[in-house]
This record gives sequence, structure tokens and C-alpha cells, in this order.
Amino acid sequence: MTSFDSGPLDRKLTALETATRLGEGRVAEEMLASAGQVVERARERRRLSADHTVVGFFGATGSGKSSLFNAVTGHPLARAAATRPTTSEPLAAVWGADGSEALLDWLEVTQRHQLDGPAAGTEPSGPWSRLLGERWGRKHDQPGGLILLDLPDFDSIAVRHREIVTRLAGQVDVLVWVVDPQKYADAALHREFLEPLAAHRGVTLVVLNQVDRLAEADVGAVTASLKGILAQDGLARVPVYPASATTGAGVEPLRSAIAEVAERRSAASERLLSDVRTAAKALGAGDAGGVPAGVGKADEARLVDALTEAAGVTTVVRAVQRSYQLEGGRRTGWPVVRWATRLRQDPLRRLGLRRGDNPQRGMNRAPASTADDPRLHRSSLPERSPAQRAQADGAIRAFAEVTGAGAPDAWRSAIRRAARSHADTLPDELDQAITSTDLGAGKGSWWWHVVNALQWIALVAAVAGLAWLGVLALAGYFQFDLPPAPAVEGFPIPTLLVFGGLAFGLLLALLMTPLVRLGARNRARRARRRLRAAVSRVARERIAEPVTAEIERYGAFREALAAASGRH
Repeated sequence: MTSFDSGPLDRKLTALETATRLGEGRVAEEMLASAGQVVERARERRRLSADHTVVGFFGATGSGKSSLFNAVTGHPLARAAATRPTTSEPLAAVWGADGSEALLDWLEVTQRHQLDGPAAGTEPSGPWSRLLGERWGRKHDQPGGLILLDLPDFDSIAVRHREIVTRLAGQVDVLVWVVDPQKYADAALHREFLEPLAAHRGVTLVVLNQVDRLAEADVGAVTASLKGILAQDGLARVPVYPASATTGAGVEPLRSAIAEVAERRSAASERLLSDVRTAAKALGAGDAGGVPAGVGKADEARLVDALTEAAGVTTVVRAVQRSYQLEGGRRTGWPVVRWATRLRQDPLRRLGLRRGDNPQRGMNRAPASTADDPRLHRSSLPERSPAQRAQADGAIRAFAEVTGAGAPDAWRSAIRRAARSHADTLPDELDQAITSTDLGAGKGSWWWHVVNALQWIALVAAVAGLAWLGVLALAGYFQFDLPPAPAVEGFPIPTLLVFGGLAFGLLLALLMTPLVRLGARNRARRARRRLRAAVSRVARERIAEPVTAEIERYGAFREALAAASGRH
């Protein structure tokens, strides 16, 4: 069995199938269903005989379609009568019956007439005879076949007849439209059939039947008028054959045209390619013609900035700064008054953000490894205010609008849905990003230890001086004669120890205060960078990447449509 020209058709069918899959949920369901039917119909037609060309005769009531069918086949197969419609079921004339059964079953044609030789009344040397007598006879190694179908009238009052015509108009390989001089401009024919099938002009023939009813001088004018109307339908290059089933005029040129089309054995492939191109163009009918640029760095930065504020990062950064200042004061301040700082709670601990702190740890007695797991750890940040939630939602919407600009409305809606695909879990994920970030809580600066040591040395000196002076005072009170305390420049050493230790400790504490504040600001800036990086990861994974994937899907959809429709 001869196969179809599978190269271009395979590629276009695959492209249309890909576009249909990518368009799910983005393109109207009826359009996707129509494209899916084209793919299914094309694959089914390709599975069946590629050696047979199916030619359908379509026409309105009274056009003489059945009479012309009989004249072309050379056999009185179709019933033609004054009462109309005369054709209620499709009727097939088959040359080369081998392999035609499954194809006719798919076409749902039960009335079949097998014609093995040349049509009656044809010359052996004519193209019809050569096609039907020789090509499907004994002289060729690769036999083929031809199936001519006489169909019910497309304007029949019987709904079932119109349904048959509509179905077979989408299945036959070649469409022969039979019109008569009285109704060749019928609006129903052009609006419902010829205009929608204009893409199949390569496999369409038009017959102006019953020209015997016209004066010979009028045949050319009516034919020209019909060609003009066809041009308005998008069928400017479709051949028009004046003919008369009654007199036989013009039948042989029509028969030759059908023979030539069938002899090429490309009509089925051409028809399927036209179907694929038409379906692809229909799918892309709402395409605005441009692919969005995608997610830019500036767009993502604005999104991260908004989510950073909405997630309460500013509150955490202030807490980091106050926590550093509080801890720095405890470590570098005057030891005598450090107890007062113990009364002030660490702001990071209050927020549950000190590494190793978990509000439920004491209650549940959980192991430290479990308690420190950021997936289980929740902060005690205040609940997002309506303004913060609105800020986050607005930032996500703005991000989706900017990145999706240029896409058709349906795809822009899909991009907006992609941006909000994790909206329900986003607050929790931002909270986890904050709790899992190392804020440097509990890590002091190296110089704290030096200052702390100096403070304790100064305090010990002051206490030692006080103790010395106390011993001297007690000895004088009890009349003990002790040697006088040594002096430096006239000042007793115990006194120098007391005043020097106190003065040094207080002065050191005062000097360290601005340094602690400077360190707190540096620690806060470092914490902000780390927190922003954590928020950025969440924004990229949960918002930017889904949006990028949707935009790439739209680009792939457009590429598939271009491949299916033959556009570059």
C-alpha cells in the first residue's frame, strides 16, 4: 500500500497536536476541541488507504448533482428524478476496490458500486480511461483507486442530510461543488461551505451545471460572474467547469480534471495539510502577535522589594539592630549596672528569631535538632496587616502585568494565575525564609571580649582599692599601727585604684556606646541583605519561575502554531 507523503504532514500534525496541548486552559475549549478533531481525523485518514482518492460531489437541491455524477462515472448509479431530494444516503462509485472497505466504513458509506473498467462512453486514449482502465488494471505494480461520492443536498429540508454533507465535507479528499445557473450565487452555499473551506482551494473544483439551459452567448458571462463570487470567497484560483449532464457538454474536461487529481495521489495529503493549517490559524486567531519579553531583573527586584516589606523584614532588621545594641551594652557596659539590662527582653527572642529559640521547645521537650528545624519553626512576627497583604498582592499583580504585557488576554490571564499559583502558601514560605536565615543573633564582635576584660580589670582594681582603704580604716579604728599606703605623686595607691578603676570603667562604657551603635547598624545591614536574598529565593521559585514557565509555554505555543500553519 502506498503511504502518504508523511514528512511535512507529520511535522505539521505534531506541531498542531503540541499547540493543542499547550493551549489547554488558555484557548477556548471549542477551538481546542476542533483542532483535536482535525488531528484525530488526519491520523485516522492516514491509517486508511493512501492509494484511494475520495472525491465528493456537493450541491444544492435542483443543481443536477446526481445526474452529473452519473455522467462522470458513465453509469446510471445515482437516482435522478423530478421529486427532490433524490439522494438521501451517500453513494460511492469505486475503482480499485482493494483496500477501500475500511476507508468507506470510516466515511460511513454503505451504498457501494465497484467499477473495474473504463467508464462507459470514454475513449481508451482519454485520461479517464487511462486512469481507470490502465493504472488500476494489470499494467502497474502499485495499484491505486478512486472513490466518487454522490451526497445528499446541502440545503435539504432533512436535518440528517445536512449533517451528512457537513461531516463528509470534512472527510473527503477532493470537493466538487455543483451549482446551477439559477442558484450559483446562493448565500447559504457561499456562507456555510465555500467561505469556511476556502483554505482547501487546492483540492476544490466548481462545476457550473445545466449550461444547456443558457444561451451559448450567456455561458461565458455567467461563468465569469461565478468566478467573481468565488474570488470574494477566497477561491480565486479554483477552476470552474461549465458542463451539462443532459448533453454531456463539459463532462470530459471535468472527468480529466478529476483523473489528474487522483493520478497525482496527493489530494489526501493536500487536504489534510489544509485542515491542519486552517485549525492552526483558528487557534491563533486571538494571538496579539508578540511574545512578552519575560521576567526582567528590574521587574523581579521591584517584586522582591515589595515582598520584603510585606513580609515584615523591616521589623526584623530593627530587632536585629536593637538586639545587637542590647547585647553589646551588656558585654561592654560598666559591670555594676549591667544587671539593669537583664530586665529588658531581647527583641529577637521576643520574635522567636534567635537561632536555637523555639517558643514551643520548653512545652514539648523537643530535641534541639527538631526545634531548630526551620521547616517546623515559626516566627512570632505580628500578623500581616491588611496594608501589608494589599502591598504584596499589588506587587504580584503588577509583576504579572508587566511580564505578560503583549500576550493575548487569555494568556495574560494564565500568566496572572501562574503568578498567584502559590498565593495561599506564600506568607508561610516567607515566614520560613525569615526564620531559616542566619541573622547573626548571639554572635558578638571580637572587640567585645577585649572591652569586657578591660571593664572587669577596672572593676577589680576599684574593688581592690576600696578593700585596701577599708582595711586601713578598720586598722585605724581599732588602733592598729599599720604602715601607710604607698603613694604616687602624693596620691595613695588605694585611692588611685578606686577612682581610676571607676573612672576608666565609666569612660570606657561611654566610649563604647557609639561603637556598639555603629556595629548594630552594620549588623542590621548584613541581616537585611540576607533576609532580602531569602525573600528573593521565594519570589523567584514561587512567582517568577511559574510566570517564566507560562511565558515560555506561550512562546512554544506560537512556535507550534507557526510550524503547523506553515508560517515562519
